[in-house]
Amino acid sequence: MKGCRLAIILMLYTTASFADCPAWPTARATQEINTLARQLEKWDDAYWEHGESSVSDETYDAMRARLLEWEHCFSIKDAAQRPITAKRGTITHPVAHTGVRKLPDKQAVSNWMTSRTGDLWVQPKVDGVAVTLVYRNGALVQAISRGDGVKGQSWLEKVTAIPAIPKTTTGILSDSVLQGEIFLRQSDHIQKNSGGINARAKVAGAMLRQGFSPLLNELDIFIWAWPGGPTSLPERLQHLSEGGFPLVQQWSKPVTTVKDVADWRERWFTSPLPFVTDGVVIRQSTESESQNWQPGQGDWAVAWKYDPQTQIAEVRDIEFGVGRSGKISVVALLEPVKIDDKQIKRVNIGSMRRWQEWDIAPGDQVLVSLAGRGIPSIKRVVWRGVERHKPQPPQQRYDMLSCFYYSPECHEQFLSRLVWMSSPEVFAITGLHRAGWQQLIDTFHFEHIYSWVGLTSQQLQHTPGLSPKRALELWHRFNLTQHQPLRLWLKSLGLPLPKAAMNVLQDKEWRTVLRRDEHSWQQLPGVGPERAHKLVQFVRHPAVSSLVDWLASHGIEGFMTLDVNE
Repeated sequence: MKGCRLAIILMLYTTASFADCPAWPTARATQEINTLARQLEKWDDAYWEHGESSVSDETYDAMRARLLEWEHCFSIKDAAQRPITAKRGTITHPVAHTGVRKLPDKQAVSNWMTSRTGDLWVQPKVDGVAVTLVYRNGALVQAISRGDGVKGQSWLEKVTAIPAIPKTTTGILSDSVLQGEIFLRQSDHIQKNSGGINARAKVAGAMLRQGFSPLLNELDIFIWAWPGGPTSLPERLQHLSEGGFPLVQQWSKPVTTVKDVADWRERWFTSPLPFVTDGVVIRQSTESESQNWQPGQGDWAVAWKYDPQTQIAEVRDIEFGVGRSGKISVVALLEPVKIDDKQIKRVNIGSMRRWQEWDIAPGDQVLVSLAGRGIPSIKRVVWRGVERHKPQPPQQRYDMLSCFYYSPECHEQFLSRLVWMSSPEVFAITGLHRAGWQQLIDTFHFEHIYSWVGLTSQQLQHTPGLSPKRALELWHRFNLTQHQPLRLWLKSLGLPLPKAAMNVLQDKEWRTVLRRDEHSWQQLPGVGPERAHKLVQFVRHPAVSSLVDWLASHGIEGFMTLDVNE
């Protein structure tokens, strides 16, 4: 893997952006830091010893950055020099790998470009594993893994088994040192649609595992550096292409403005490519003398990565909500993260059962992405802290017949019932959302879910936060509901009738609904024996009967013909 797994840790440290520090006592901070460090070592061992990727590259990078953040917060000495447990190797690179500094945004790229002299070029940032190729007298004599950028392992045996990498060269390349990225060839890979597909880890696995993998036949190389080569980049590109490395010339484009870079970046993000990418690299045509190259010090090239499609976020708290039918939902409140220009602070986990299965608690690190229609979702729990305190869910039992009347324990379901009433599916009371209902509850101390029916124009005009015009509009909308068909009032009440059945229900008066038995309900579409039983229970429940009486007493059509003897 590249990024922090293949670059020296100093580069990661300097690009990490530190969030607010955890409010931990020293003893807990030490425990959390040491536990995460051990987990990273296990991931490193699986990767470097066995070529296995236990987590995605992005997840690994984010968690190592989080470790550095914690070490920084609690002033752990030499935190930036904490070594990655990669195999450093025993073979010294003829020229050190410098890596590229990552710039955070378009403005930073523009600033860097204006500080450069000479020609500038942009290339795709090919996603693979780095290697040094050494040719002597026209023959490939060394292939060295990146390691720590100074020393690595011999990959010569594996590299010579990759058909796409030339085993011999001629001319100026006969005695050369090349640095590049071994990648997995793709057929029309569109980064925006498919993402990283873990291609980097697949390449690493093929290179690190014992024995030869058929995947070697699908690998190729993108040369991004020729230390000591011709000083002119176009000349370097021409010689590389003629010497068996054509990709770099094909995918290097001259640029003069940051708009040029942004255009190529977007084009390569949305167009079919023969490799996976994670951004672009902008480089000067001229480079420093190769004998001066050191890890982390290559100032002639920078990277502008694509915005991440997933982010690691810390769970701040767990919030429980109760829907209008009594179903409890669980929401994770997060330290804000940004994906596709959208700031994410909360993610719906779903049901209580799902929350319990996922075992999410405050302090956990979760992987967040955007699902369909830009809705944030949790893909997995990446890290659980040492000390975990899961909040207690609501103890009261909620169902479709609970919380018609207000109480502190019923607040959430009661409010959800009101929000449902004002929605387009029911009374379509424009502009009256959750906060507005909360204001009315607080001001008028609602007894039940229909307490708003009796509010006068004068009362609404004295509601804090409501302008006289808005109060009059709201009173008018409330009045209009009195003449709505019984079907909508049944919806507002929460009658558990399927949509298809509700749409064909012909009942105009509550007395007709009340007289229905289970057999009668089952004549409607989507209503089986179990649902029919629930419907009979619902319409005959004491709380429902009490609300129906109240509606009849306030002149609501459909309830006024109710026979008090029924």
